[in-house]
Amino acid sequence: MELTPLRYFREIARVGHMTRAARSLGVSQPALSAMLRKLESEVGAPLLHRTGRGVELTEPGRVFLSHAEDALRRADAGVQAVRELMGLQTGSVRVGAGATAASYLLPPVISAVRERHPGLRFYVRETGSAAVAAALLSGELDLGIVTLPVRGVGEKELLTLPLMEDELRLIVPPRHRLAGKKSFKWSDLAGERVIGFEAGSAVREVVDQAAARAGVSLDVIMELRSIQSIQQMVTAGVGVGFVSRLALAEADMDSGGGGLVCKESSLVRGMAICRRADRFPSPAAAAVERELLERAKTRKRGGVVR
Repeated sequence: MELTPLRYFREIARVGHMTRAARSLGVSQPALSAMLRKLESEVGAPLLHRTGRGVELTEPGRVFLSHAEDALRRADAGVQAVRELMGLQTGSVRVGAGATAASYLLPPVISAVRERHPGLRFYVRETGSAAVAAALLSGELDLGIVTLPVRGVGEKELLTLPLMEDELRLIVPPRHRLAGKKSFKWSDLAGERVIGFEAGSAVREVVDQAAARAGVSLDVIMELRSIQSIQQMVTAGVGVGFVSRLALAEADMDSGGGGLVCKESSLVRGMAICRRADRFPSPAAAAVERELLERAKTRKRGGVVR
């Protein structure tokens, strides 16, 4: 059945009058009446009956209208999907990422994608890798940026695309005994108060495991989720902390702006794009994925991505 008769029938039902419906649709009343007769013939029941004020739906008409509206909604959704596929005129993408990726990787990527496709809408959820993976599996998110490896229930249902390696560095307060140095040893942190990421986060896990291997127990006096909050606490002299080198590239700190590299162990984590393996990404999600991968390649080549 063609969709045009369904649209015409929906409009007749909406206005309750053949003449006004014809005027609204831009067709002649005889043509609209002929369409209605043909539609009733196909359905096999009268859909309208005339009243002194216009027309009203019959009982078969009310039943048919609900199905017609559902068919039109589905057809409109199909047209919308094709438009997104062809030109990304509209659409949305839901991305989940940890604090580092949400603050330093995604902003320039989203800006670049929106410059090419201004009709797109973005939803960014800042949360840990485990929560990102769970949201991908449940369908709440389209893409995620996670720390490798992805562990837990459903991990085999996720596809990961390696993105980059991120180094964690130590930051210290101004006038700290390590201020101005380029590196540190784990023994340097004996007795130091540490401002850490929240327990269970990927960054915290990398730091804690490296310290444990070196036989050092860190005195974590505060746990935070925000990179900026950790930086502010360190600058205020509350303690020392670990953050991504990506954050330090733009940090405006009085000392230790580049952070201290660990001499004894590599504080590096692998970061990856993650999505469900059994689904193709939407056009909008695919555009974000391509931009992330392209910028990661440029970064590896030593280029500057703006």
